[in-house]
Amino acid sequence: MTGPAERVAHLLRAEVAGISAMAGGDLSDVFAVTLTDGRACVAKLGGDAGAEAAMLRAIAATGAPAPGVLAVDGDLLILERLEARGGPSLAWPDLARVLGKLHAAQGDRYGWDGDHRFGAVAVENGRGDDWPAFWADHRLRCHLRHLSAGLARRIERLADRVGEYVPKAPPPSLLHGDLWGGNVLATQGGISGLIDPACYYGDREVDVAMLTLFDHPPSSFLDALNLEPGWRDRLPLYRLWPLLVHLRLFGSAYAGQVADSLDVLGI
Repeated sequence: MTGPAERVAHLLRAEVAGISAMAGGDLSDVFAVTLTDGRACVAKLGGDAGAEAAMLRAIAATGAPAPGVLAVDGDLLILERLEARGGPSLAWPDLARVLGKLHAAQGDRYGWDGDHRFGAVAVENGRGDDWPAFWADHRLRCHLRHLSAGLARRIERLADRVGEYVPKAPPPSLLHGDLWGGNVLATQGGISGLIDPACYYGDREVDVAMLTLFDHPPSSFLDALNLEPGWRDRLPLYRLWPLLVHLRLFGSAYAGQVADSLDVLGI
């Protein structure tokens, strides 16, 4: 069986001087690769490499930084290796600027041209004009058969009432879709790249909800985003999507956070 080093060498038509596993990569294998000509790249093995490549190109087209796509072959994605010294805490002001560029790119409908996956969890992105219906069907009801009876009943009640919580027709902004600190590369000079996207078009507050779930952005960053009034009240609803995905991927440790979010929403 041909290994990742041999596949990289074949696709890039260059000899591999060194390859080593990188940290992270819960849902794929990630390798740092150095070529004999001095180039450095990242090889990701697993998942739909073509879909991720298209998303990275869409992000880069907005002017937001993303690694360049060097090659795609089945489940192998080869990317430019970007400089990184840490996560968003190094460059919150620049991240606000970057997200402004990303979210300014808008589609004509919500969703994406294809579905996606987080490991075993399907991410349905069917295009539509109704944002509350998109969120109810593709981000809440899709989990029902994978939940305990009690949580499923509560999620279904929320899905039936989702129009009471989310804006009816927010601008369909290009979303990163999995925006937590580990997917933001930064140096002291600013954001060097957004990685591991799960893009679709939707309410930009979705990216903010994800970012504030596991990270602690300063108020100056949030103020710079100039979000719509009431955005804080919508965070618990939008955070339910990543929490439900984590519950299905990593187990019952996330059930309490799902229940807490439902409590805050009065469900």
